[in-house]
Amino acid sequence: MDLYLIRHGQSYVNLPEWDGGNVDEPLTELGQRQAAAAAAWLPSHLEKVDAIFASTMKRAQETAAPIAAAYNMSIISDTRLREIGNNRHDHTPWPSDDLPNYGELWGSERPFDSITPQREGGESVMHFRIRVGQFIEEMVRLYRDKNVIAVCHGGVIDVAVDHIFNIGPYRRCEVWSQNTGITHFHFIDHPDREAWRLYYQNRVEHYLLMENT
Repeated sequence: MDLYLIRHGQSYVNLPEWDGGNVDEPLTELGQRQAAAAAAWLPSHLEKVDAIFASTMKRAQETAAPIAAAYNMSIISDTRLREIGNNRHDHTPWPSDDLPNYGELWGSERPFDSITPQREGGESVMHFRIRVGQFIEEMVRLYRDKNVIAVCHGGVIDVAVDHIFNIGPYRRCEVWSQNTGITHFHFIDHPDREAWRLYYQNRVEHYLLMENT
């Protein structure tokens, strides 16, 4: 299986001046251009796609829409791909119009504590890793020898690396992805070697298409 994780385009919550807390905001104009560029670039590098998944948050759905249109496919919405803190510890999503705000501690500092401590039932980094890991393992079972795109969030890509590399809870390196950065993993069904290959992370050469328009 080839798994392509794509971070959403720039959203209003990504802007340096944003002070509105944790809100389910759409893409900015730049984010829309980033998503369109990714959609224009992908088919020439990935001819066949078997499934396109996306987080249910607005910024991911709006990023996935032009990609799905480029392949003439439907989006499969999946709450497991939502950004950290936007689901409860039982993995069910918080209502999009009532999202909890993050606490002051960086999640990886205390990975077993809720990162939204003001809201009872919030998830920790480890709860987050479980739901993302469940998504990845399900993809391996259902889409062997197939190509899967998952439009998600930077945190999802971060903990996907933790899961695939079998990193413990107290990580020492953050895996950073730019908006619409593409990460490509390949699952190898072989008993005598590593199960996964990382081909690239945070690939953004489609940004060049924006410069040429």
